[in-house]
Amino acid sequence: MSSFKIFDIVGSGLSAQSVRLNTVASNLANADSVSGDPKTVYKARHPVFQAVKAAVGQSADPIDRANGASVRVSGIVQSDAPPTERYDPGNPLADEHGNVYAPNVNVIEEMTDMISASRAYQDNVEVMNTSKDLMLATLKLGD
Repeated sequence: MSSFKIFDIVGSGLSAQSVRLNTVASNLANADSVSGDPKTVYKARHPVFQAVKAAVGQSADPIDRANGASVRVSGIVQSDAPPTERYDPGNPLADEHGNVYAPNVNVIEEMTDMISASRAYQDNVEVMNTSKDLMLATLKLGD
């Protein structure tokens, strides 16, 4: 196994967490938006991660196969939770009953998800920096 494979694995993790942070930002940005129709209101979005293993038959050594793992975003799904209905007859978007519909975004859950994604991103950066330092230390052994 190439010792540079760690950077591919970490890179896939960084990319996945970046998508996660972007969807959280989108959800938070639209948390206060309203609509007069429950079908057109913003729906919370969440990325779906998928573990990707090394290609079958790439190596007979189970350690090499495990080291070929990475993560990718297989898609972004919309929440199927119903929107929140609010009575606000003065709102220009209100329907004939005076109701507006707010997105199904839970700000507390989104903030928690943002902290988790941010820490996972930082962890991946730390793994990359540690790997780089170990490779540099290995190169200096010959001096």
